[in-house]
Amino acid sequence: MSVIALASDHAGVELKSFLANEMKARGYEVLDLGTDGPASVDYPDFGYAVAKVIAEGKAERGVAVCGSGIGISIALNRYPHIRAALCHNGLTARLARQHNDANVLCMGARMIGLEVARDCLVAFLDTAYEGGRHDGRVAKLGCPPATGGSAPSC
Repeated sequence: MSVIALASDHAGVELKSFLANEMKARGYEVLDLGTDGPASVDYPDFGYAVAKVIAEGKAERGVAVCGSGIGISIALNRYPHIRAALCHNGLTARLARQHNDANVLCMGARMIGLEVARDCLVAFLDTAYEGGRHDGRVAKLGCPPATGGSAPSC
């Protein structure tokens, strides 16, 4: 069974709960990292929690939610092993997996409704990375760019 890390800030609590139920119904084990209520919290803390459990191998992928999805995706993408994609529909989620090997789906609870969020989640969970022509580009995502426009050294 695949384990998916799930986290949100206060703005995403309802959507997080909905997504947890969707993932469980699809047979995934959900590692719920919070938050669980309306009290204001800092979205970077929850993004970092997702990045940490993926780095530790406790989850294969993650789903993260904040009000717009922007802040939590920025926080997550500070980690070289994370490829967090902010998605607004099923197509962007599918392409994030196919072309970018995204390992964290980010969504904005104030930006999309439950049905669109479900479409994003299903596309993210059901789509495989294509590899091939995308491998070189994806390899560069986890490394700082080298000087002079050459390939990264890591």
